[in-house]
Order: sequence, then C-alpha cells, then structure tokens
Amino acid sequence: MEDFRQLEHIAREIRKDILLMLNRARSGHSGGSLSVVDILVALYFGGILTYDPKNPDWEDRDRVVLSKGHACPAWYAVLSRAGFFERELLWTLRKLGSPLQGHPDARKLPGVDASTGSLGNGITQAVGIALAARVLKKRYKVFCIMGDGELQEGVVWEAFMSAAHYNLSNLIVIIDYNGLQIDGKVMDVMGIAPLKDKLEAFGFRTFEIGGHVYKNLIDTLITAKRNVISPTAIIARTVKGYGVSFMANRAEYHGVPPSDEELKKALEELGNGV
Repeated sequence: MEDFRQLEHIAREIRKDILLMLNRARSGHSGGSLSVVDILVALYFGGILTYDPKNPDWEDRDRVVLSKGHACPAWYAVLSRAGFFERELLWTLRKLGSPLQGHPDARKLPGVDASTGSLGNGITQAVGIALAARVLKKRYKVFCIMGDGELQEGVVWEAFMSAAHYNLSNLIVIIDYNGLQIDGKVMDVMGIAPLKDKLEAFGFRTFEIGGHVYKNLIDTLITAKRNVISPTAIIARTVKGYGVSFMANRAEYHGVPPSDEELKKALEELGNGV
C-alpha cells in the first residue's frame, strides 16, 4: 500500500481505540502503546505481513511477537481492525475472563503467536520460532517488536547472539526506541548506546529510522523482509505517547490510563468521531 495518508488515518483511529480501551479498563499502558502504533500499522496494513485473519493458524503466515507485551492495547486494536475479531471485544480489555488480558495470551486470542510480558522473553521465543521455520522448511518471517528499555535485560543479548550464530535471516527485530521507561529516561536508568554499533557487532544488519514516518517504515521493512544474509534489526525512533500532546515524551504516562477528562481532550486532538 503506497497511500501513506490512509495509513496515517488508520493509525489515528487505532490511537482512539487504545485510549478508549484503557479508559474503560481503568488501567494499562498509554505511552508505549501509542508509540508503537505506526510500526504495527505499517506491518499489518502496509503490505508487509503475510497473514489471513480467517485462518489465524495458517502454517505459512508470518509471525509477530510483541516482546514489549505491556503495549498490547495497540496490538489488540490493530488485530481487530485487521479482521481477527470484532471491535466490540476491545472494550473487555483487562476484564476477568476476557481474551484481551494486560499482556498477550497466545492460547486465548487469534492472531497472537506468543504469550509475552516478562521483558526479554519475547525475543527468545522469536528466535525459537525462526529456528523452527528452518527445521520445518518454511519461508515465513518472524517480526519481533521490542522496547528500548527492554534491551537492558541480559537474556535479550543472549537471544541476539543465538540469532546471529544460527544466521536467522528470517528474524526481523523492530525496536520501539522512544527513549523512556517507567522510571525515566532509558539513558539514565541503564544506557544502551551506542545501540546501532552494538547490534551490528552482534551480527545484525541494522537500520535506524524515524518510527512515525511511513515511507521510512515501509521501505525498511521491505528491505528487511528480502534480506537472506543475516538477522535484521530496525531501530525505530519514536515518541512515547505519540499523537496526544499532553502524553508525548512523558514517562509518567508509561503505565497509566487516561482519565475521563484526558480521554475527551485526547480524542479531540485525534479528530472527530470514535
């Protein structure tokens, strides 16, 4: 899809759904959900992923692992719009018995390929899924979406070593690099720079792009999907709370939902209609 304006429109609608979900749930993660939206929209609606919402367990589908599982409201909203389940289910987020829990559960929700939440565990599963493709002689790609604060976990770098050691060219890691985590700036809590140099040293073909610019996202994801030499890493520079002025680049919105007043203001900023 080359109509980037249409993707931007979809992203605005997704952001509205995220805020509505979190407000109704009265808990959840606003900042990182809003920052990862454009990455997910590019994947699902930009012609990148191979998937079939009517057959979510199709063996030849591309796999998506949301390693930063706390940002699942964004993924749920995207999966709903992509046709995996009805939009009305979104309003059950974090409710007892709902398949839309505070972190993704692959056993309960179609379209979810890995249960995640404990940071660092998603990338380890993604490496295993990519290895399985080789054993099964499948050509699917594995897209693993991570947070920048997540890269402070030691197990992440063990997974990266494994990906390079086994030359997993079907693995594409996308880092939602918004610079903030629950305790403040990533660079202050535990710096991860120089990230591009580190990833390249660990054997990844690495790109650094604007994570809210659809041409950058689409072009780089296409290149990554065609790569048959090594695993790929995409450092997507994003803004925590992107799309909502009073949440943008503020760590305090990492793990809190919008109040009723904040919801009204945010929806007005994002445009008319719900």
